[in-house]
Amino acid sequence: MRRTDKEITDRGLINTILDESVVLHLAMVDGDWPYLVPVNFGYLEDAIYIHCAREGRKLDLVRKNNRVSFQAETGVEILHKSIPSKCSTHFKSVAGRGRISVVESAEEKRLGLTLLMRHYDREAGDELDFNPCLDEVCILKIEIESITGKQSLPVHTD
Repeated sequence: MRRTDKEITDRGLINTILDESVVLHLAMVDGDWPYLVPVNFGYLEDAIYIHCAREGRKLDLVRKNNRVSFQAETGVEILHKSIPSKCSTHFKSVAGRGRISVVESAEEKRLGLTLLMRHYDREAGDELDFNPCLDEVCILKIEIESITGKQSLPVHTD
């Protein structure tokens, strides 16, 4: 990263940014062009889980090339100034890459769905019953190979 003063390497802060992010942007390889799609997600340690239909473009691309990149952000604030070159954006973001695969086992599907639900509803507990939908949903797992963060925060002058 060119601006090391903005780089985040602390995994705890990276996890906090993922906790606070609402959308993960997933980039996949589609021939000569990237395919980028916003997805809901959940994560645990070095894995990100997403869900999708049992057929469609994402699955077709996963089967052709399992290399993906991803990005998420939180705390985005645009700072407008009367001088255009003084405008700025404050944010915290993470970006990474990894290998994506289809989750096959019912146990890991339940884990992925639980992580997704808890990401968007912190009160979701162990009583969640995913058995009725396990055969209808496809869970994808990204095994993170590299991840980094970046932030641009307000400078406080007191």
